[in-house]
Parts: sequence; structure tokens; C-alpha cells
Amino acid sequence: MLNDTQIRNLKPIHKLYRVADSHGLCLEINPSGSKIWRHRYRWNGKATMMSLGDYPFVSLLSARQARDENKQLLKQGINPKRHKLESHSSSSHVTTFKDMFYSWHNNKKDEWSVGYAEDTIQRADCYLFPLIGNMPIDEVTPPVMRKLLLQIQDKGVLDTLYKVKGIASRVFSYSVGMGVIAVNPVRDLPSDIFKKKPNNNYATITEPKEIGWLLNMLENHKGSYEVKSALAIAPHVFLRPSELTGLLWKEVDFEERLIRIGEERMKMKRMHLVPMSSQVFTTLMNLRQIDRGSNYVFPSPRNTNAPITTNSLLAAIRTLGINTDTFTTHGFRHMASIRLNELGYRTDIIELQLAHTTSNTVRMAYNHSNLIEERRTMMQEWSDHLIELKDTTPSLSLSNATTIDETMEQYRKSKRKTF
Repeated sequence: MLNDTQIRNLKPIHKLYRVADSHGLCLEINPSGSKIWRHRYRWNGKATMMSLGDYPFVSLLSARQARDENKQLLKQGINPKRHKLESHSSSSHVTTFKDMFYSWHNNKKDEWSVGYAEDTIQRADCYLFPLIGNMPIDEVTPPVMRKLLLQIQDKGVLDTLYKVKGIASRVFSYSVGMGVIAVNPVRDLPSDIFKKKPNNNYATITEPKEIGWLLNMLENHKGSYEVKSALAIAPHVFLRPSELTGLLWKEVDFEERLIRIGEERMKMKRMHLVPMSSQVFTTLMNLRQIDRGSNYVFPSPRNTNAPITTNSLLAAIRTLGINTDTFTTHGFRHMASIRLNELGYRTDIIELQLAHTTSNTVRMAYNHSNLIEERRTMMQEWSDHLIELKDTTPSLSLSNATTIDETMEQYRKSKRKTF
């Protein structure tokens, strides 16, 4: 039987192939990268195959449930494929936003990478479907879209706001072109009701493929072991650069698998807890075996009584060919915030793990004492996500560009051409 990890790892080849699950259910992988659920059964002595929808739009669990429903129909002497056609023809179906999203997505997905196609679905599933997914698309008005987009803005993830706004607008424009609606409700929203994306010192990257490139480059850094180790941990712990470089061994609790940073070192002057994922735990354990007689986890190569500097991390990133307009050391936190929100994690837990302020100090105290397990789960899943991106993204090729920034920009331009 299949599981979601196996399904994600199924790669397209030069020809179509199918992988069996159980009881007639199988997954068809096309050369384009699309994955379609099929149900094999016999009707009147003849082999028949029926489509159950595309993965991941139709999850593994949903596909199995659809297969089981077909089996019940067969026991009643009903052909599932004919039953589906008759049900569709007899119902007065109202076209919803979700219907048009999937119609647009299916029309475009062969032009995209598999990762980008799945990422688009994740954003829609997290931000669009809960409010407008089941609404008749002709009833989605500018005020409805304003409310939806302002809710995203209130979470402080402006990069996500503009990406979701773009996805929605393209779905509506597609629907106009298909004659389903008359106007695009996103197009009519005045731009000045949304905050502009800040042009600050916290440049980051959020596209999965680019994150994979970055992690592979960090792994290949040729500088000091202390700087390389700090860069290896940085994407996993959400710490500010000074909090990371100044990390003390007394703040690392291997038994509880927690990092406890005292209030005197935190920007918000509150003790901060960081659950260690297995990846962070292993890296710190390896560092602990190297006894340099320092109180610091990342001591300076020149003076073990002082930590490495935040500038040393920034300089290491620059030696990889990445400039300040593309990524900074603070960008690790911004990257985690945006991606975790897009992946559907609770905003309050994300903000707590980032050690951001909250107006409800009582709730903050409650979170520190009672949400540690939820945070531990999120941190481990985030680390696993990063490792998956690193392992499934080919190393960055610079054959057609002189810098990493130019290569990333070429990649972004190639994506923009599909819209």
C-alpha cells in the first residue's frame, strides 16, 4: 500500500506508468509529472478503469474512500462510471471558486514544475478555499476579496498576501475568459488598501526550489567549522542573528532537547524556548564533542572567549555569491514565517516561536508553558521539510550565469513567462 511520502517521491519518466495501492486503486504518473488516481474494476466481465481525480487535489485517503464507494455500487449492480455521469447530468451544479481554481490549475500545470504546482494548491487550500472555495464564483465580490486579503495582511505575511492575491486574480481572469463571470473582483480593488511589501534589510527567499538551492550552497561553504555549523542550524531555529551567534552551552539542554535563552539576551526581554529538531540536536551534539574550552557554542576561531560575529555569517553568505537584495542572515526567520503560514500552521504558534510580541501577555505566558509540544512538532516538521527540499533540489548550475543571483533571477523570469 502507498503512503504520502512514497507518492511524493514518485518521479516522471519518459513514459506513463502506474503504481498499485490496494483493491484496484492505483496512481498513474505521466511524463508531464501529473499524478492521477485510477480505479480498476470489472463490469460485465470486462476490465474497466475509472479516474478518481488528480493527486494532491484528491488525497490518498479521499481516493481510497472513492474506491470503497465504487465497490459498494458494484455490490448493488451499479456501474460506478455510468453512475457518476448520470449524477453529473441530473444535478444543477453551481460553479464554485474551487471548481474554477482547479480548472485553471489543470490548464496551466503542465507549464509549471511539479513543486510550483503543488505550492499553488497549498496557498489556495490555506488562504482561499476556507472563505470562498465553496462560494458560487459569480458571488465573490470585491468586498469579499478585500476581507480575505486583509486577513492575510493582519498576519504580517505581506509576501504571502501578494502571492495569494495574484493566484486569485489569475483564477478570476481565467473565469472571465471562459465566460463564467463578467468581471475580475480582485482587479477592481484599489491597491492603496494594502500595505506595500517593505524594501527592508530582511531580504529572503520563499520559493521551495530556491530554498533547496540555498541549503545546498550553505552545506558546501568552505569557511570555518563554527560558521558553517551556525549556518547549518540557522534555518531550523528561527533565532535572530545575534541570538544565534551568541548561543551558550549552558542554554542548550540535551536531555530536554530544548534551547533556553535567558531574557537578558532576548530582544523582547523574555526567556525564549526553542525545541530542538533531531537535525539540530545532532549538529549540536557533534559540536559538543569538539572541546575548545569555550562557553560559546560557536566560538571565534581567533578568540574562544568570544563568539563568532553576525558579520561572519553575512560574509559567508556573500562568499556564496548572494547579495543583500536576495538574502540576509535575518532572512532565515522571514523565510520560516512565510512558508509555515503558507503550509497552514497556527499563526500564534509561529509568532511565539519567532519570539514576536503579543498584546495578550496572559496568553503569551500560557503559550510558553502549554504549547511546547505543538511547537516541538512544528519545528521537527519544518526541519524535515527543509531536508526534503535540500535533498530533492539539484545543485544550482551556474553554466549560463556569472552569479547565483543571476541564475535565481533567470529562474524567476522563466516562471513569470507562464502567466
